[in-house]
Amino acid sequence: VVRASLGSSATSSLVPDTLREMDMDTELQAHLASIATKGQASLTREERMKRQRSLENINAPDFMQLCKSTGVTPLRRAKARALQLNIGLYCNQACSHCHVESSPRRTEMMDRPTADQCLQLIRAAGPGGVQSLDITGGAPELNPQFRYLVEEASKLQVPEIIDRCNLTVLLEPGQEYLPAFLAAHRVRIVASLPCYTEKNTDQQRGAGVFERSIEALKLLNAQGYGSDPGLVLDLVYNPSGAFLAPDQATLQDAYRSELRLAYGIEFSSLLALNNLPIKRFADWLVRRNKLDEYMQLLVTAFNPAAAEGLMCRDTVSVGWDGRVYDCDFNQQLELGMASSSSAAAPAHAAEGPRTPKHLTVFDFQTLDELTGRHILYDSHCYGCTAGAGSSCGGSTTAKELGVATAE
Repeated sequence: VVRASLGSSATSSLVPDTLREMDMDTELQAHLASIATKGQASLTREERMKRQRSLENINAPDFMQLCKSTGVTPLRRAKARALQLNIGLYCNQACSHCHVESSPRRTEMMDRPTADQCLQLIRAAGPGGVQSLDITGGAPELNPQFRYLVEEASKLQVPEIIDRCNLTVLLEPGQEYLPAFLAAHRVRIVASLPCYTEKNTDQQRGAGVFERSIEALKLLNAQGYGSDPGLVLDLVYNPSGAFLAPDQATLQDAYRSELRLAYGIEFSSLLALNNLPIKRFADWLVRRNKLDEYMQLLVTAFNPAAAEGLMCRDTVSVGWDGRVYDCDFNQQLELGMASSSSAAAPAHAAEGPRTPKHLTVFDFQTLDELTGRHILYDSHCYGCTAGAGSSCGGSTTAKELGVATAE
């Protein structure tokens, strides 16, 4: 039986509720206090040392050594096919495992000159260049550059424009235009919904988020998303604890059955992502003394086939300030590309930048200038090569190993 409505899903902003929950979350407050006292850079270094110590505790090899010993193709940048822009860290939610550490208290936002330079790189790549513009955040829709980027990328006929959407943003005051706007520009929506049950979703993403997410999905379905082949609506699952994502295809069947039966919701595909041991999730693991256990799980589940499909091979990640990275996770750990001189030798995060120059979108004319560079790696990369693999596009391979994926 389809539920016609979940009741009066609030049309008021979620932000006040999020701020109250943040103030009541003792673990989050302790984490924020550490950032205020030590600084984000210092905490990031401490986090890396803890991951490295965990690998030593379990006698795990260096990530690149394991890649080489298992015959993985060297990690060097191929021709860029995707440009992923994190256009701001402001968000109406503050999810417990957010690797970006977004919240309503973040103020970092991409400005127009940086957005224009990103568009110029797409323009310079020509018709056969950038195949996907992937816009993320935070809640990217709340950034003033979001609409501009979508409209301009549409004019440039970028084959795919992605909006990484938390769903609840569609119900924020002033965002009523979004469903129709996204549909008009044929934007692919990749929407976070970590579970098809209210309890599990709200536990990870905040009280009331599931109800609002269902209402948002209904708005998107009304525009044709999930039924029209040209209006792609993908949902994203990520685990609620220290375990790997289940088989993507099997979980997709469960999502489709539950959401269709209970709410009449349709969607295109499900993407199953692993949680990487960084930022809020790393803090969550450390506080529960589970970091060694989780790193052991990731190392044991290392899959060479998953490493072949890593997104960092052909994706360029750009931060809100224009700095350039191999992937979104490196971006959050401040592991940015240095000047071109660093492209000649394998790059490990422990070595630090070989020059003080942190590459930005203003430092090169074409994305082809990045082709052939060695990809900066560290211990967190084990999260992308575990089991069926994990990337912003979901599983990186159909090949899976015989490891536990759920508690």
